[in-house]
Amino acid sequence: MTDWAELYRDNVAALAALAQGLTEDQLGTHLPATPAWTVHDVYAHLAGGPADALAGRMEAAPGPEWTARHVGERAGLPVEVLVDEIRANEDAVAASVVDNPSPALVWDLTVHHADVHEALDLGRPPERLWRPVLDALAPRLLSGAPAEVSSGDLTVGAGGPPVTVAPYELFRSLFSRRSRAQMRAWGAPALDDELLAGICVFGPRDDDQPVPD
Repeated sequence: MTDWAELYRDNVAALAALAQGLTEDQLGTHLPATPAWTVHDVYAHLAGGPADALAGRMEAAPGPEWTARHVGERAGLPVEVLVDEIRANEDAVAASVVDNPSPALVWDLTVHHADVHEALDLGRPPERLWRPVLDALAPRLLSGAPAEVSSGDLTVGAGGPPVTVAPYELFRSLFSRRSRAQMRAWGAPALDDELLAGICVFGPRDDDQPVPD
């Protein structure tokens, strides 16, 4: 089983290092993946989500009312303070995800880490920081797909026409970070709009997203 605690710690370390060099303009940049949020808001969410979970403050979670509350509570805080809060809860979160087959806090952090990279044109995060999530989730969501989906050394699906997609693009698509048009561009006639929408955790989207070179 994946060491989710280690993956969480590694992504926290990378996000903390990234925060040290962000300018005010970068912190104020809105993210294409979550257009209502700035980079600062994402750090506020990554501090507030775990804090709420550990405190049992989960009313309306994981919906927009829940996230809006803890993001709003941290709107005026410097990013350094947000990183300190993330770090302060790191051990407790790491302990809570051991042997968890669906560690939402780890997946959330990993996905938003990539959101920040794409919004700031920083390229992809290192593969070791997101690939375990793809390997865990793709077989669940694509096991019934009427195709043979190949993504690097990962092959999933129920068999049928071959579909080839880069691992990072599949990871992003599973979390609704690619539009239906971008997924259709995989050249996957067996994966129609209904099926493509069904493999997106947060449902389909129609706004194209930035794709790192």
